[in-house]
Formats: sequence, C-alpha cells, structure tokens
Amino acid sequence: MATPFEQDGALDLAAARRLAAHLVAHGHDGIVVNGTTGEAPTTTDVEKRQLIEAVRATVGPAIKIVAGVGTNDTAHSLRLAADAANAGADGLLAVTPYYSRPSQAGLIQHFLRLADATDLPVMIYDIPGRSAVQLQPATLAELARHQQIVAVKDATGQAGAAFEKIARTDLAYYAGDDLLGLAFLASGGSGVVSVVGHVAGGLWRQVIDAVDRGDLPRARHAMARMLPVIDAVMGGGQGLVMIKAALEILEILPRRTVRLPLAEATELEVGHVRRALAEAGLEPGRAASAA
Repeated sequence: MATPFEQDGALDLAAARRLAAHLVAHGHDGIVVNGTTGEAPTTTDVEKRQLIEAVRATVGPAIKIVAGVGTNDTAHSLRLAADAANAGADGLLAVTPYYSRPSQAGLIQHFLRLADATDLPVMIYDIPGRSAVQLQPATLAELARHQQIVAVKDATGQAGAAFEKIARTDLAYYAGDDLLGLAFLASGGSGVVSVVGHVAGGLWRQVIDAVDRGDLPRARHAMARMLPVIDAVMGGGQGLVMIKAALEILEILPRRTVRLPLAEATELEVGHVRRALAEAGLEPGRAASAA
C-alpha cells in the first residue's frame, strides 16, 4: 500500500484509511503496510506504527495486515518487528538487507533473529536489483526450517528459478513483479504482492480466481487488460511514483505527493498513465467496474 502524504509531506492518515478501504473493496484479502511502495525508507518509526494502527482500525480483523520491517540494520529491524506486532500486524515483510551486501551466512542470521523476535509469521522479500544480494536456494531451504518463516515475496525477475524453488520448498511464494504474476500463479505461487493492484485489484482477483479454477484462458484475458497499466506504472519510471499518479487520476487519493529523494510524476508521465488507465477501462468513478 502506498503511503499518502499531505502537500507539505506530512503523513495523511485520513487518506490512508480511505485507501485501505478502497483496497479491501476491490479484490484484496491482505494489505502490506510500510513496504518500499509505502516509502518506508522515508517514514519514521512512529509514522510506521501510526499507519498500521490506522489500517487495522479501518479494515477490521478479517483482512490480513503485513508490516514491512526490513532495514539493513538487524537491531533496527527487530525494533520495528516488535512495534508492528504491538500495533496489530498479522505478519512481517522483511527485505534482504540492502547496500551492506551480507554473506548468505549473514542473511540466515538476520532472518532467524527476525523470526525469533515475535510470534508473527515472516515473509522474506528477495529483490536483488535493489538490495544487491540474492537469496540462494540453500539459504532459503535453511530458513524454511524455521516455523515462523512461511513465505517469500520474489522480485528476482526469474520465473523459471521461482518455479524450481516453489517445487522444492513448502514456502508460500508470492510474485513481487506484476508482469510475472500469472507465470508465478501458474507455477504454484500463492498470490501477488502488487503495485498495480492499487487500481486494478478487481482484475487481479479475476486472474487469481481463474487460475484457482484451472481456467487459464480467462486468467490470460484479465491479465491482458492489465498490461497497459503495468507498462505505464512499472515500465520505466519509479513504480510507487506512477501508482500515486494513477490513484490521483482515479480520485482515490487527493494528491500524488512523494517524499524526497523521490520526485512526483511529471505532467507528461501523468498523461501516459491516464491513457493507460483509460485503455484498461479504469476511469474516475469506474474503478469498481474491473472487479
């Protein structure tokens, strides 16, 4: 879930509650708060807790809330995990520590410490394009032995390798790349942690339900409708910047403000996103039509 801000960059909790309610109404059975799409690198620990509490109060107990707690400081991540548990999160999302480039042994120790920090289940986030380190199969196999480590968000861009990992572990695998979501689902994946789902949650619901029924033609049809939006949001710019533009266009968020060092979408980029939304049949007041 994107984190809404006021024009001056302050946290907009009222808009966050409206966005959470929109997501639940449009196909989502869980919400990730304080992930990178939520601009977690620029929100304070206090703001992270406030977001979890606001979303929990909005969606009630039936919708699962997964809180991002990953940093490149294990001690800091442990504090965030405890805060998330106390604020009402149902699970934790922990990215491979970025920039530091730890060894596989360091990754194992980092994630095991996190798994021991609370009673919440942990989803490991493997995104080597941003963290500069990738989890190796043997590392995942070792981590999967811990009862609290239950899932992986895979943003490696390697659908074939993901199929092999899905086949060899009992971890739930979630696609972290919208474009590869159908390939992951068809390979036995459990779902999608989506950026485009902010505005196309109904279409993703169609894809997942069709795969569950074994109706791949229906799944491909719904996926094809999303392709223009996936391209506009994820195809060249910063995904969270473009999805905030889309949310503003569809009047789901009042503004597309981001925090530096990110810069908000230009008018040229907004025009590209607007055309893609129209091509997919997503327009102001019609977002629900995709459900």
